Amino acid sequence: MGLSAGCGAGGDGDGSAGSGGSASLPSSTTGLAAGEPAPLTADTSSGRLQGMATGQVRQFLGVRYAQPPTGARRWTTPVPAPKQTGTVEATRAGASCPQAGPAPGAAGAAAPSEDCLFLNITTPATRQHGERLPVMVWWHGGGFTSGSGSVYDAARLATRGHVMVVTVNYRLGVFGYLSLPGLAGSGTFGLADQVLATRWTKQNAEAFGGDPNSITVFGESAGAMSACALLTSPAGKGLVNRVAMSSGGACRVHWPQGGLLPGTPAQTPFVSLADGERFGLSQAGTLGCADAHGAGTGAGASALACLRRASTGDLSKVTSLFSDVLAYGTPLLPLDPAKAIADGHNIDVAVLSSGNRDEQRAFVGGVEKLKPTYTAASYPQDLATAFGANAGRVAAQYPLARFPSAAIAWSTVITDASWMCPMLAGNADLARHGSTVFSAEFADPHPTDINGVGSPDFDPGAAHATDLPYLFDLGGHNHLGADAQTTLANTMIDYWTSFARTGAPTAAGQPTWPRLTNTTGPTLQLAPTGIHTVDLAAEHHCAFWQSLPR
Repeated sequence: MGLSAGCGAGGDGDGSAGSGGSASLPSSTTGLAAGEPAPLTADTSSGRLQGMATGQVRQFLGVRYAQPPTGARRWTTPVPAPKQTGTVEATRAGASCPQAGPAPGAAGAAAPSEDCLFLNITTPATRQHGERLPVMVWWHGGGFTSGSGSVYDAARLATRGHVMVVTVNYRLGVFGYLSLPGLAGSGTFGLADQVLATRWTKQNAEAFGGDPNSITVFGESAGAMSACALLTSPAGKGLVNRVAMSSGGACRVHWPQGGLLPGTPAQTPFVSLADGERFGLSQAGTLGCADAHGAGTGAGASALACLRRASTGDLSKVTSLFSDVLAYGTPLLPLDPAKAIADGHNIDVAVLSSGNRDEQRAFVGGVEKLKPTYTAASYPQDLATAFGANAGRVAAQYPLARFPSAAIAWSTVITDASWMCPMLAGNADLARHGSTVFSAEFADPHPTDINGVGSPDFDPGAAHATDLPYLFDLGGHNHLGADAQTTLANTMIDYWTSFARTGAPTAAGQPTWPRLTNTTGPTLQLAPTGIHTVDLAAEHHCAFWQSLPR
C-alpha cells in the first residue's frame, strides 16, 4: 500500500486502447448495439459538456465535479462545482492529484495539481431509445497516496458490458487524509471527494443515458477499502445500489509489524481520529508547522494556518506517509469499518468482493528489486517481528523447505494472514448479517507483471493489482497476453457488469457464481485454465490463522 508498485494501476484516457478484447455484448444486452448513436453533448450540473467519439465509445473527460480544493479550501470538505455557462469542452483529462509517485502503468497521466477534482465518463457508442444504462463508478487504488481516475481506459468495460463507467480523481496523501485537532473533515477529505463524485454521477447519470437508480461503486486496493468504508458510512445510504471490491479485504485487511513493508508498524487502512490528529501534528512539525500549544485545537489551528501557507511541493514531501490513515470517529465515518462490518452496521446492498491469490508478492517483489531483503537467515526474525510468541507455530505451518525462496515464503504468509483470510472473514461478516455477497479469487498464475517486480528468482504470480488489466486497458495498452487471458477478461467483465445490472454476477456459458454463506465459502476462482468454486479458507490456511491467540 505504501509502495507505488502493486498499489493500483492505470491506462491513459485517450481511448487508444479501447479495441482490446472482444466488444461483443453479453446475452442480456444482445441487440442493443443496433440502437441509436449516443449524443456527444450532455447537460449537467457542471454545465453543457461536449464529449468525443472514440472507437466504440463516447467519452467525457476532465469533468469538474467539485470546486478546486486550493487556497483557503485546502483541507475543507468538497463543494459541488458551479454550473458553467456556454459549452464546456470535455475531451481531455483533468490534472491528477499531487501524489507520492506514479502507480504501475500510469504513463500518460495528466500532470498533477491541487486543482484535481475531475471525473471521466465512458459510455457505449450506441443505445436504444430511452434506455438507461447501469452506472459503475470506479474508485482507483494506489495506497491512498497515488493514482488517477483518468488513467483507467474503460472502453472494453463499457462496450462489452454495455454500461456507463465513471472514473474518479480524489485527494491523496496529506491532501486527502490529514487530521488535525479542530479541523472539520479531518482524515476523510479523500473519501468525501469520492462520495461527492458519486453523488454528482447519480445526479447527472440520465444526461449520459445512465440509470440513477442503478449505481455500483467499484474499486481496487485503497479504492476498495474506501468502498468498504462507504458500506459503513451514513453517506452510503440511498447513494449506491451495489458495491464491488477488489483486493480491499472487505474492511478487515491488516498487516502485522513489518508485514506490509520492512520496518512498517502494525496497521490497518483505518485509524481513530485521535491517532490521526496526533500523526497530523507530528508531520506538521516536520514541515516547520509545530506549535507550542500542545495537542489541542489551538495547536491544530496554528498548524493548519501554517500548512495552508506551504507549497504543494513541500507538502508532497510527506504525502507518502499518509497511507492507511483514513479516520473513523468522524461524521463521514463514525465507526471503525472493520468493527462496523463485524457488528452488522452497514448499508444493505449486494457486495462482490475479490482478492488475488498472491497479493503480497507485489510488495515483497518491489522490496527485492531494490535490495534482496528476505532470506533464509532473516525468515525466523521476520516471523518473530510480525507474530511474536506465535512465530514458531507460523514457521511450522509455513516451513521454508516448502517454498522456492524465503521471499515467496514470506509473501505467502502475509498474503494469507493479512489479505485473503481477513477478506474472507469480512465477506462472511456481511453475509452473516444478511447482505448478498459474492466472493472471488483471481488466480491467473502468469498475468502481466504490471508492477514490474518479477525476476528470474522471483515469480510475482497473481500479485496485487495484476487483475486490473482484465477490466481496464492500462497505460494506453491492452496488457492481456494469450487468448485464454482475453477469454477470462471477457468473462470477468460479464460477471462484473451483470452484477452492476442486476446484483447477481452471471456470464453466458460460464459457471454459476453462488452466494457466499460463511467462511467455508463458496468462493469462485477465476483463472484462464478454468473457473470453479474453491474453499478459500482451506487454500489460505484460515483456520490456522483464526486459531492464533491475539
